[in-house]
Amino acid sequence: MATVYIFNNNTNAVERYILGENEAMPYAFGRTMTVGEFRARSCSPVLWTSLWAMQAWNNLRSAYGRSIPIGAAFKRIWEGGHAGQSQHYAGVSFDIGQGLSQAERNTIHGIATRSGVWGYVEPLYLKGQS
Repeated sequence: MATVYIFNNNTNAVERYILGENEAMPYAFGRTMTVGEFRARSCSPVLWTSLWAMQAWNNLRSAYGRSIPIGAAFKRIWEGGHAGQSQHYAGVSFDIGQGLSQAERNTIHGIATRSGVWGYVEPLYLKGQS
């Protein structure tokens, strides 16, 4: 079980959910992300994100039109991340596309970049891709 806090940007309020690992993340349209996928390898019993982050995910997933593997969406800074680059998984950034072909990852990157709903889309060159 996890306690999931969602900052609702529209109401300026924090919403609290108690959810199991296999339950859908709040606001994830069509069960496209479970609590377990969001948590990944984090050991935290408390998770957090924002409504806008989940809406950005919904936009990306809908535009791509099929499943997108989620490597991590939540990690506390001491739980690891991109050593030497950033520790950015505080519930509002998603590391996705593991196991997909380079062409599929490039397509997702293009959709995310063009969508305008993400505050930052990591450049492909940081991952050694082009």
